[in-house]
Amino acid sequence: MGWLFRFEFQYSILMSEHEQTGNVPVGRPHLKAPIFVYQRKLERIEELIDEMLECSNKGDLIVVEGKRDVISLRKLGFHGAIELATHRPLTEVSARIVNTGKRVIILTDWDRRGDLLASKISEDLRYFGIDVDMYMRERLSSMVKKEIKDVESLYSYVTKLRKIAGSSHQAV
Repeated sequence: MGWLFRFEFQYSILMSEHEQTGNVPVGRPHLKAPIFVYQRKLERIEELIDEMLECSNKGDLIVVEGKRDVISLRKLGFHGAIELATHRPLTEVSARIVNTGKRVIILTDWDRRGDLLASKISEDLRYFGIDVDMYMRERLSSMVKKEIKDVESLYSYVTKLRKIAGSSHQAV
């Protein structure tokens, strides 16, 4: 019971500080958390998206599952090469990627199928000496897994967060 009281007390202090600075969802009763929570989450996601954009612009290849994933990434400002992993046999997908010789960012969905696909593609590409980045997928998944389940929902989720947080950051 003591930890609960400490949490409630600390939360009430934190909330009163944010009420004074205007960071509570006043007039937005549908929000489940104070605005600063959404702002921080958006900040972290946009930092990762910017990092992925930088890698993509330097020539890294991004691997996704479907066409809607590509559309979502394009709307977020990705102009680099994006490879679909599900419209051909995996051996053919891996061979095409190996032939490019590019570093690869695997960005499959964070469901069971996406996990298996990421693991298999990563294993195949590493066997042929291709530099594979799975860390960005893991970071993104850990940030959004409770709210969205796939890459295709990323653009609409970021747009929603921008609207809530009042951010003017837009895709490049």
